[in-house]
Amino acid sequence: MLPASYEAPAAVVLIAGGALACFFGHRVFRIVLAIYGFILGALIATSLLAPVETTTTWIVAVVGGLIGAAILVPAYFIGVAFAGAALAALLVHVAFGHFGREPHPFFVIAGCVAGALLAVWVQRLVIILGTAFGGAWTLLAGVLAITGQRAVAAAAGKADHWLTYPLDPAPGHQWVKVAWLVLGVMGTAAQLGYTAGKAGQGRARRPGRSRKSASASA
Repeated sequence: MLPASYEAPAAVVLIAGGALACFFGHRVFRIVLAIYGFILGALIATSLLAPVETTTTWIVAVVGGLIGAAILVPAYFIGVAFAGAALAALLVHVAFGHFGREPHPFFVIAGCVAGALLAVWVQRLVIILGTAFGGAWTLLAGVLAITGQRAVAAAAGKADHWLTYPLDPAPGHQWVKVAWLVLGVMGTAAQLGYTAGKAGQGRARRPGRSRKSASASA
């Protein structure tokens, strides 16, 4: 975890990256991969240090972030598969949580494998859903951190809560789940609307090109 004085700038990065991923994830997926690679790399690197406010912490965070971004950006298909696996694991937790039970690791692993394979097959939809809901939670975690709700945001930032926490918020914070779902749906709708609009523009251009070709041949 980062020292307390570093939480505000880190929260701004989470908010900006989360908003970009949530509403424009499919359009700028490589940039999203870079942002999340940087965040993940910085979190892993700083988790190896004590939360002390030193220049070393900044250097370790930046270096770890750059390494994480450098790994994820070229790995486009790995990023797609990772998004599918995360989405599948989320669905497994939702299904078991409906019955008040924790899923067995076997079902989580099986779901991740199936989700990763399916993601490679239907990349567009998986990227949209993964970036919309992942970005929504990142955005929400940043807002929680910057508004001073450290207990909630800190739980969201722990490695063992990064996936399941939105579905099991702290007592008295059930609104976090609702806000996350609403933001995720809004992001999905925005991305689907944008891609549908681009597809419609592409179809509208084709007849024009056909007419030009016909007149040229005449």
